[in-house]
Amino acid sequence: MKYFSYKSKIGYLTISEGESAITGVEFGKVLHTGGVEEETPLIKEAIQQISEYLEGVRRDFQLPIQPSGTPFQMKVWNSLKNIPYGETRSYKDIAESIGKPKAYRAVGNANNRNPISIIIP
Repeated sequence: MKYFSYKSKIGYLTISEGESAITGVEFGKVLHTGGVEEETPLIKEAIQQISEYLEGVRRDFQLPIQPSGTPFQMKVWNSLKNIPYGETRSYKDIAESIGKPKAYRAVGNANNRNPISIIIP
C-alpha cells in the first residue's frame, strides 16, 4: 500500500492506494505502518480531483476506488455514491435505499467507517 499526505483547503488529507485503486482518503496526516509514503500518479490525480471538487469545479469523481468493508457497509457506501452533488440524504433515506428501512443506526455506523471520505460522500 502506498500513501501520501497533502495540505488542502480543509486541512491535511492522506490518500492511500492499493492494487491500482484508491483505498482511503483520511482527514489529517496519517502514517501507515507497513505502507510506503510515495506520491503515485493515481494518488496525485486523486488530490487534483478532490481539490477541484472542493473548489466547486468538479461534481463527480473519475477514479478507481476499492473500499474495504463488510457486505452491509459496501451496500451503504454504494448507496452514498448515488447522492447527487449538492444534495443530502438522511440515514433513514439510505437505509430505505438498501432495503433495510429500520437499519438507520447501522447506516450511521457504516457511514462513520467510510474509508474513502469525500470521494464517497
